[in-house]
Amino acid sequence: MRSEACIWLILITAVLLVYWQVGDHEFINYDDNVYITDNAQVQKGLTSNGIIWAFTTSHTGNWHPLTWISHMLDCELYGLNPGGHHLTNVLLHMANAILLFVVLRWMTGAIWRSGLVAALFALHPLHVESVAWAAERKDVLSTFFWMLTMVAYVHYVNRPGGKRYFLVLVTFFLGLMAKPMLVTLPFVLLLLDYWPLNRFKPRAVTGSVEDQPLGFRSFGDDKSPILKAVMEKTPLFLMSLFSCVVTVMAQQEAGAISTLEIVPFKLRIANGLVSFVAYMGKMVWPLDLAVFYPHPVSDLQIWKPVAAGLFLLIVSTVVLLVAQRCRYVLVGWLWYLGTLVPVIGLVQVGEQAMADRYTYVPLIGLFIVVVWGFADLVKGWRSRRWVVSVSAAVMVLALMAGSWLQVAHWKNSVKLFKHALDATSNNYVAHYNLGNALALQGKLTGAVSHYNKALQINPNFAEAHNNLGNALALQGNLTGAVSHYNKALQINPDHAEAHLNLAVGLDRQGKHQEAIQHYAEVLRISPHDAQSHNNLGVALAEQGRLKEAVAHFTEALRIDPNFKEAQRNLDLSLGLMHKSSAGSDGKTR
Repeated sequence: MRSEACIWLILITAVLLVYWQVGDHEFINYDDNVYITDNAQVQKGLTSNGIIWAFTTSHTGNWHPLTWISHMLDCELYGLNPGGHHLTNVLLHMANAILLFVVLRWMTGAIWRSGLVAALFALHPLHVESVAWAAERKDVLSTFFWMLTMVAYVHYVNRPGGKRYFLVLVTFFLGLMAKPMLVTLPFVLLLLDYWPLNRFKPRAVTGSVEDQPLGFRSFGDDKSPILKAVMEKTPLFLMSLFSCVVTVMAQQEAGAISTLEIVPFKLRIANGLVSFVAYMGKMVWPLDLAVFYPHPVSDLQIWKPVAAGLFLLIVSTVVLLVAQRCRYVLVGWLWYLGTLVPVIGLVQVGEQAMADRYTYVPLIGLFIVVVWGFADLVKGWRSRRWVVSVSAAVMVLALMAGSWLQVAHWKNSVKLFKHALDATSNNYVAHYNLGNALALQGKLTGAVSHYNKALQINPNFAEAHNNLGNALALQGNLTGAVSHYNKALQINPDHAEAHLNLAVGLDRQGKHQEAIQHYAEVLRISPHDAQSHNNLGVALAEQGRLKEAVAHFTEALRIDPNFKEAQRNLDLSLGLMHKSSAGSDGKTR
């Protein structure tokens, strides 16, 4: 018990030392706005309407109601103070590390090896993105339920029963409602049946302390223990299938899935092979980590996927050769490969080639291989304890230093995207978001420069054209602004914000009829946009079309009863209509 308490204390202290700085960090302008700062439903806190919305929306291209509710709870507790939102992520990450230690200790009986795996998980720089990014709450929250499901499963295996199995189903479903990443968990539970739970061996073979350290129930003398293990997890696999279907539907509705014309399947496989190896490289040498890695849509050199595929084949062959003697090697390797499959890019969601956050769960498999393998390697050494202790301490301290430096990059949007530009090349998304951050600070010259660099790399980036137009308009270059709004609409004719900005620009140029056409387009795309109803009403009123203007001001107020500008415009238009009517009546008399 003293050793376990010591490991708990080490994990808690180390996580706090590395991540305490996030209390002074800001929200960033990449997804934090969608999830929190520009999300009216979330900002209202916990409300009955908000909870209903969380369970029925596919906003952001995902169905993850528990993630939405957790953000609402943070807004209820902290408002828009980013420190509170970041603190919740840190606490969840800390809990995940402790639960990982608990479940590994329970399954294997190995205290310090389990503790070291948990420390690697807690302190690796690749995991900083999942913790220091407020919008990645879904990562740490879903993994919390992943760990609880593993705990519940080991509890069930120790003494099988209906109630204990039901607890496994409940925790698993809660995890799926936080992020669909858990769809691979039933596969991982099968791996755990093989090692360290040893449920596939007959009881006559599993009598040793090494094979059954804590007396977990095997499948006995059944002729097909693997089939029985799969059948036992059928409800979990069905829940995973349901989650996959719902997720694909939500992502298709949001337009988040790239077509094969944009990213061909051959390129997806090639990038996936390279990513499998790249993550391993970053695990060993975690430098040049970035919030966004551009997808090599056109310039992925053929030798890279060929070399990556050959490397994976060699490693897999070695794993199979040693699997009989070191079963943890097979389990760890398949854990890594299997849990990465949903995010390796075969179904391309978003524009990134890879992402650090995708390693949050998969690296656990490789950590197990490294820790147990090193323990076996030095088993016969006389100074084994000294070597293991010093090596573990050096490794943990090095990871703490690396993670502390990586967390510092997440201080604000400017630091984050400047670092991304230093760590990558041709990163149009980093240029674009850095431009947004500079524009928000009023540094328009720098913003325009980065928008132009983004467009040099990706000329078909509609958002960059639109925001470049905004920056030029603020600089007084209205002609340039209108030009870029038009370019954005050539790329994406349904870009509502570009239509709105173009309409405003045309209005300022005195081209009211053209402006009206673009306001109408905004309302075709977003019929419940109160601001656009108001703007269209103003344009119509300036042309003397007061009756149509009144209709749009009235609709704006129906959508947003507290829209004071629309109320003023409505009152003014009604007054003008009344004067016009009175003047007309006087002439008739």
